[in-house]
Amino acid sequence: MTFGVIASELSLRKHDVTVYRPARPDLAPPHSGSNFREIALPGMPIPGYPILRLGLPAATKLRDFWRKDRPDLVHVVTEGPLGASAITAARCLGLPVTSSFHTNFHSYTGDYGFALLRRLVLAWLRRVHNRTLRTFAPTPELCAELAELGFERLAVLSRGVDLRHFHPGRRCAELRAQWGAGPEDPVVLHVGRMAPEKNYPLLFRTYAAMRAANPRLKFVLAGDGPLKDRLVRENPECIFAGFFSREEIGRYYASADIYIHASRSETFGNVLTEAMACGLAVAGFDYAAARKFVRHRENGLSVSMDSPDSLVSAAVLLARDADLRRKLSTAARSALNAQSWETVIADFEGKLLEIVRQHNHLDVVSA
Repeated sequence: MTFGVIASELSLRKHDVTVYRPARPDLAPPHSGSNFREIALPGMPIPGYPILRLGLPAATKLRDFWRKDRPDLVHVVTEGPLGASAITAARCLGLPVTSSFHTNFHSYTGDYGFALLRRLVLAWLRRVHNRTLRTFAPTPELCAELAELGFERLAVLSRGVDLRHFHPGRRCAELRAQWGAGPEDPVVLHVGRMAPEKNYPLLFRTYAAMRAANPRLKFVLAGDGPLKDRLVRENPECIFAGFFSREEIGRYYASADIYIHASRSETFGNVLTEAMACGLAVAGFDYAAARKFVRHRENGLSVSMDSPDSLVSAAVLLARDADLRRKLSTAARSALNAQSWETVIADFEGKLLEIVRQHNHLDVVSA
């Protein structure tokens, strides 16, 4: 999602953007326009998670592409075989190459039963990123953590919010009626990939406590993923709305009242900022997006990372206290007013242009 927005915005700024991605038969044919195009390369479904695909190595093809149409810069978004081979191809051709750290894959090994591979995964991630001129991460805190783990040449690429699509004015009474929610019935929304790393046991424990405190409360989940079928079976009282586009999901956010962010492994957490932009009362752990934007009891509730029970207590407070919900809701939107994607991408654009200038200057000096 993040780089879909960034690639689109960069093309609107008159940069020629080409996205190389794994081929997927369930997607429309690769897009091609005046400043933006997609090229599909070989890939395979990730075992146990077929909605995502793993790009296969393609260094030879990428070198052929880039010899014919030499880019000014290569940016690698994921650290799989395709991304790693792109770094190799770019370095072979003397192209400046940068990367982004989006996902704590080394932390997810425990969620998928591969905890013993954590060090190996971390070593791979470190090697991939340290072969680039700059690695961008979404917060200064994550940059500091990665530096302690041996990652080099780090910089911040924050996350923006589409303030047009994520807005309290998109609240929809008809949608709330479909959920069986009256005007005063609080609705808790969850948006995201239904996968083990999202901490669903804590999320549903929190929801159960909220429902006990306020029986009129509704719980709506939007998204898809490998856990969905089991979650639907185990929680028949909840509303599973399915997967929606980024544009449509703004109507779901705005039509809810509360957002609980139970995950403790995000590199940022776009869902929290989207919820705040739509005027929801939020509660989450004090890290990543919550640490940057939530002021406790002013525009949201923030609890210690090592206290899941505190998150449950904060959520119960939101379920019971309508006055607190209204107070936090009113203040939440204003915290995001300066966090538009346009502002974030303009900063990223400037950093990339400077990297290109420095690289070209070094080439001239070397020559």
